[in-house]
Amino acid sequence: MNNTEPTENHADLHYLQLLSQSFPNIAEASTEIINLEAIMALPKGTEHFLADIHGESQAFQHVLKNASGNIKRKVNELFGNDIRESEKKELCTLIYYPEQKLELIKANETDLDDWYRITIHQLVKVCRDVSSKYTRSKVRKSLPEEFSYIIQELLHESLSDIDKAAYVSVIVNTIISTGRADDFICAICNVIQRLAIDQLHILGDIYDRGPGAHIIMDTLLQYHSWDIQWGNHDILWMGASAGNDACICNVLRLCLRYANLATIEEYGINLVPLATFALEVYGDDDCREFMPLLMPGNEMDEKTQLLTARMHKAISIIQFKKEAEIFHRHPEWMMEDRCIIETVNPGKHTCTIGGQEYPMSDSNFPTLSPTPNTQHPTPNPQHPTPNTQPPTPNTILLTPEEADLMQKLHHSFRISEKLHKHMRTLLSHGCMYAVHNSNLLFHASCPLNADGTLKEVEIYPGKRYSGKDLMHNIGMMIRSAFENTGEYPKEYARDYFLYLWCGKDSPLFDKSKMATFERYFVTDRETYKEEKGNYFKLRDAAEVCDHILDAFGVEGPNRHIINGHVPVHASKGENPIKAGGRLMVIDGGFSEAYHKETGIAGYTLVYHSRGFQLVQHEPFTSARDAILRGTDIKSTTQIVEMSAHRMLVADTDKGHELRAQVTDLQALLYAYRHGLLKEKRV
Repeated sequence: MNNTEPTENHADLHYLQLLSQSFPNIAEASTEIINLEAIMALPKGTEHFLADIHGESQAFQHVLKNASGNIKRKVNELFGNDIRESEKKELCTLIYYPEQKLELIKANETDLDDWYRITIHQLVKVCRDVSSKYTRSKVRKSLPEEFSYIIQELLHESLSDIDKAAYVSVIVNTIISTGRADDFICAICNVIQRLAIDQLHILGDIYDRGPGAHIIMDTLLQYHSWDIQWGNHDILWMGASAGNDACICNVLRLCLRYANLATIEEYGINLVPLATFALEVYGDDDCREFMPLLMPGNEMDEKTQLLTARMHKAISIIQFKKEAEIFHRHPEWMMEDRCIIETVNPGKHTCTIGGQEYPMSDSNFPTLSPTPNTQHPTPNPQHPTPNTQPPTPNTILLTPEEADLMQKLHHSFRISEKLHKHMRTLLSHGCMYAVHNSNLLFHASCPLNADGTLKEVEIYPGKRYSGKDLMHNIGMMIRSAFENTGEYPKEYARDYFLYLWCGKDSPLFDKSKMATFERYFVTDRETYKEEKGNYFKLRDAAEVCDHILDAFGVEGPNRHIINGHVPVHASKGENPIKAGGRLMVIDGGFSEAYHKETGIAGYTLVYHSRGFQLVQHEPFTSARDAILRGTDIKSTTQIVEMSAHRMLVADTDKGHELRAQVTDLQALLYAYRHGLLKEKRV
């Protein structure tokens, strides 16, 4: 190891003076260098990638607990044929759900002390294996305080040493005799879950469709290390919390569409005014196009279904009005063609899309009225109005009753402490994109031109960006909506959430249109088509992915794009590995609403020291089934890419950081040894 002399090209003396406050002498600086060099020689920590969770909290929590099968794999490797398959299954279930499983075991086990003794030894063996990638210091910080010393002793003592075997046995027996076995088992199981995954990456869309987005957020608040690349559904909720009324309407519409109001209720959003309004205005409407989509297990009587449908329609009409208001406010977005609600002709049961008139399945719009300043005069029999006269556009102004309702809903979203706590968490842990260990992560797309080059997108008048700069500045726009000193005007940033949700060139949407209005009201299914952007058309080409990776500065011989957003139709033979292995799409339909369409229940990706493994999951039944019968998510593991050598911390981004720290510390040693800085004794 060479000592490095401080130069202008390295850390200057002022920086070294600051560094010396942490390492005041040669001994401490040398010790830290030894520590950092040793850390770089450890195996790379395991990364876990999930996308498009969509409120499926039970499946999400189970995938976290079993680390996408990583814990089961380790149990199989450790115990092989030494114990029966049923015993390995029981051990895995205990690790996933220790409190619940213990209750079942204690009710049926005849020799509980013997079971405790065997199980504790097995758990220590698993814990020793999952902790082997980490320094003792990192493991120690992961341990619960009350059992920290005991777990450390058990992890670092070997039963093969005769002198230590008795010592270990006494520790285990004393845990049992003092009545602490249950607490100890729960503690060590949680440590195993914690150490099985070093870093969790969520590639967007925690919210909507499923009932437990708030539970997922509560889980993440306690999780040791995670990041998120925001998805379009996360952005919708962030926009709602920032006060964008169109986003508020969209959030409520989706919750009503899937009859999942648990998250709304948990956030304290008062829906009584919406229910009252819906009954008053749409009380005679069967709202057949707005009936909720009920998932298995979501029971709802006919009366409640009809009320939900009426609320669903009421908020949808307000949504289309609020969206049109924002689209007119920002003609630069070129989305005024999506103000279809202005073209509705209830008398003819038609609306106009792209200059063409289409029949409608529902024409009951009691809150629409013609725009006052464009009303036609009373017909004069002597001067008949020609048949070619254009239809009178409808006003997008809310009725007084709608405006009053919207004010109450807006207030409810703005004062929800838990909602804002969760949104602040998304902001602090999230961004539009990230680069980790030669992997480019984003939720949906990177806008492209037809020839595969990066597309410039105007996100603010006069501000056009592409690729990495586009993602960065959109991130700054999002943060500006929550700050008074952001880079963009707060009011514009608040409106921009709607463009990110449904704008043609939004990296979170990237389609020709969002045909929500057409699906509810237009009978011609051709109008439902949403043409995907160029990214989705071209992403199978290796050269296109290489161009994107170059633009984001992603380096390394094995670099990848990883994203979700569009479900992979595994049942139709679609492969989630694209562009010669450069692109991995891990949205396999986590949401129960997509299971029939995709044929599976999601993909997750595991990146450990030996390479990538893609895990394809079958639908998760329930945590109760897992506890009672030892069932697990049935998963198929596909080896995507294996490394020629076992990757070390030195091969990762963290390793580059540590190497830079070593270089700085070597310069500090030089400064001490050559009298540029004086050592301090502590």
